[in-house]
Amino acid sequence: MSSAQQKPLPADTWLLTDGHAGNVRQAEALARALGRSVQSPELAPRAPWRWLAPRRLPGAPHALGPGFAHALAGPPARVPELAIGCGRQGALATRLLRERGARAVQILDPRVDTRHWDLVVAPEHDGLRGANVLPLLGSLNPVDDAWLAEAAAHFPALLALPQPRTVLLVGGPTRHAPWRGDSFQALLETLRRRMAEEGGSLLATISRRTPAPVLDLLRMHLRDMPGLLWDGSGANPYPGMLACADRIVCTPDSVNMLSEACATTAPVYVADAAAADGRIGRYLGSLQSRGRIRPADGMLAPFDATPLRETARIASQVRERLGL
Repeated sequence: MSSAQQKPLPADTWLLTDGHAGNVRQAEALARALGRSVQSPELAPRAPWRWLAPRRLPGAPHALGPGFAHALAGPPARVPELAIGCGRQGALATRLLRERGARAVQILDPRVDTRHWDLVVAPEHDGLRGANVLPLLGSLNPVDDAWLAEAAAHFPALLALPQPRTVLLVGGPTRHAPWRGDSFQALLETLRRRMAEEGGSLLATISRRTPAPVLDLLRMHLRDMPGLLWDGSGANPYPGMLACADRIVCTPDSVNMLSEACATTAPVYVADAAAADGRIGRYLGSLQSRGRIRPADGMLAPFDATPLRETARIASQVRERLGL
C-alpha cells in the first residue's frame, strides 16, 4: 500500500491516472487551478480490467490493486470529496469512487456513457457531446502567469540570453502529423537565416518521440548558435524556455505541447501544419481560425498573441457545476 493510502484522512481530492506523464499533468493542472489539496493513490490494474477499463465488470472494486480496493472498502469518511481521473484506468477509479459518494471528474473521453461521472472534460476535436461534458480547446495544462513567473525565477540564465529568443519545441512524426526530416531541415535553415538577420538566440527541446536523425540535425545546426539544445539528458529546462520565449515554433504532432505553447504570451508558429489531419488537424484548424497560431514560413512575422488559458475556464465551470 502506498504512503498516500496509509494516511488516516485523505486529501479533499484524489488524482487517479495510469501514471503516464501526459495524463498526470492534466489531472494535476485541473487540481491546481481548483486550489485543491491532493493525493495520488497508486493504481495497479489487473487483467481483464487493464484492457477493458472503465467498463464495470464483476469484481471491479478489486480491479486496480489491493491498495485502492482497501480505500474503497473503508468508511465513507475516507472517500475524497472530489476524484479527478485522466485516461481509462483513472476513469474506472473515479467511477468506483463516485459510487462511494465522491464527485467524479473524468478528463478525456472514457469511451463509455458519460453518465457514470459527474463531469467529463474532453477536447473539442474529439467530438464528444453531452449535458455533463465540458469541451475544451486542446488539453489541460498548468501554464499561466504564476507558473511562467516561477519558471523564469528557476531559469534566470535563459532570460539572460540575447533577444529575440526563439524557442523550438520538437516532437515526433505521427500518422496524422507526418512531418519529414527534409522539411525540418528547411525549418532549421530558416531559423538560422532569421538569426543572422536579427541576432537573438535559439533554444530547442526534444521529446521521447523525436527521431535520432532529427536530433542529429538539431545538434549540427545549433552547435555554433547562441542558445541551447536539450537533448534528453539532465534536467529539462522546458518551463524556463516557455517563460523566456519571444516566439515559439512547434512541430504539429502534440496537442499537449501546442496547448502549453499557446498558453504563453508568445506568438506560436507551427511547422507543416497543413500536413496534419484527423483530430490533430481539427485542433490546428481551430487554433488557426482563432488567430492563435500561424504557419512557420520563412518570415515568422510577429503578431499579437492572446494566451489560450483553457484550464482556468474549465476549472471555473467545474467549480460552478459541482458547487465546490
